[in-house]
Amino acid sequence: MGAGVIKKSGGGRRGRRRGASAAMSEINVTPFVDVMLVLLIIFMVAAPLLTVGVPVKLPETAANALPTEQEEPLTITLVADGRLMIQTTETAEAELIPKLSAIAAERTSKKVFLRADGSIPYERVAQVMGALNKGGFQDIGLVTDVGGPTFGGNDG
Repeated sequence: MGAGVIKKSGGGRRGRRRGASAAMSEINVTPFVDVMLVLLIIFMVAAPLLTVGVPVKLPETAANALPTEQEEPLTITLVADGRLMIQTTETAEAELIPKLSAIAAERTSKKVFLRADGSIPYERVAQVMGALNKGGFQDIGLVTDVGGPTFGGNDG
């Protein structure tokens, strides 16, 4: 990527001397483009891995997606086998409210997303929502998949 010196052969106009040297002022951008393409590929591969990684079969609804926040969203997950997860960390039911209170004290946003497997009974989901409220989170968003039934006959 440096500049080089080019030897000019004689015969030029305006009295240039034979064998005079002139600085080459071209920049080689090929290595820069190579690095940028490698970074692009790395980010394309890494981006799907940045989502919360607890596999849950979410129920489908007609609700639209919520707008994104600047702070990383707090996600509580109820797995089909009954386990309770804060982000990707399994948490005992007795430790849920103290952990939520500690998390709420450190966060600026009081928004939390609740992901529950579709096979979980509504009573269990309501109990966890009560624990979230008691832990200091009043803005609870229920996470679902899109494409479920729409009520009101606007399917077409």
